[in-house]
Amino acid sequence: MRFLKLNPLWGGLCVASLVVWAGFGGTSCGTVHQRAVVRLPQIEGAAFVGNAACSDCHTNTVDTFPASPHARFHLAEANHSGESGCESCHGAGSLHVKAGGGKGVFIHNPGRGPDSCLECHLEIHAKFSLPNHHPVMEDQLNCVDCHDPHGRDIFKPSSSSGLAFARLNQNCSECHQEQARNFVFEHEAMREGCTECHDPHGSVNPKMLVQRDSNLCLKCHAQTQFAGSGDIFIGKEPHGFNMQAGGCWTAGCHTQVHGSMVDPKLRF
Repeated sequence: MRFLKLNPLWGGLCVASLVVWAGFGGTSCGTVHQRAVVRLPQIEGAAFVGNAACSDCHTNTVDTFPASPHARFHLAEANHSGESGCESCHGAGSLHVKAGGGKGVFIHNPGRGPDSCLECHLEIHAKFSLPNHHPVMEDQLNCVDCHDPHGRDIFKPSSSSGLAFARLNQNCSECHQEQARNFVFEHEAMREGCTECHDPHGSVNPKMLVQRDSNLCLKCHAQTQFAGSGDIFIGKEPHGFNMQAGGCWTAGCHTQVHGSMVDPKLRF
């Protein structure tokens, strides 16, 4: 029987790798931790009291909260019932209850900063570090300016009745009034919502666009390349030369990307 000879160097590397792997229990980085560690807001000296204690004063909020996406947050290994509920964002509430309540009295208010939200929403935290983002980390905006953490629809502002848009683009139009106003010739993408083109938390692209240049427009505006012509037709018109000049709007063609009062092709 013939045996393959193993190079001593490779043999040593294989043995060393096995020793290291066994030393870590035969696991990898991806299997050690199944989820991120969430740090609850700390209220020194306070204990968890549960949602029922909050309902005495915050009746309307507690009544609607079970329908909120945040109500689904639950710690199966929680030692106290209050660890998954109101107190998971506001901190243990015993001292707040004992003091008779009061805004900011022995309680954490996530409306004053994004830290509590970003403990769970790690992917959003990362987006706020991208080159183009809404100035949340700069304390010029906060999560609750666009989201109601207690309501049924998390994308509505708190002045509405829940956490998504009361009407399409309502959140964005609070600040971006010029872009969200009514136009004689609308850009149909606005019917789908601002997030069809923009990532509201952050992007590597200018103006927080989800894709760069003409690639963004070509998601919806189907193009056809005729064999032998070497040209690209969009809307039954040749665009090959125009696309070499830059993006659909940066080339100086369709500059009114949100809508136009005078031109159906959004050129001016």
